[in-house]
Amino acid sequence: MRFILILLSLMLVSCSAPYKMDIRQGNIVTPEMREKLKIGMTKPQVRYVLGSPTINDAFHGNRWDYVYRLERRGKATEKQNMTLYFEGDNLVRIDDGSQTVEAAPAKAD
Repeated sequence: MRFILILLSLMLVSCSAPYKMDIRQGNIVTPEMREKLKIGMTKPQVRYVLGSPTINDAFHGNRWDYVYRLERRGKATEKQNMTLYFEGDNLVRIDDGSQTVEAAPAKAD
């Protein structure tokens, strides 16, 4: 009888799902960090506020991508993308998926 109880206990334990930890990848950009970004900032200033970009594209040197992904057990995967565009050394466009902010065009006199 004792053997059967032990065997049943082991079988029940083996039916449970294994522990799966949260997996975080990339750079999280908080709303506070996003508010500090301003059009016209230089690349070093942006790097100071957000950190190094997640993706450095050799073909698009004036584009920085910040990607964040969080996988939790039993929940939907959370994704966050932000793309910054530069002209020369200055930030001219911010695209964070929800809104796009661009530099105002220069006025022709």
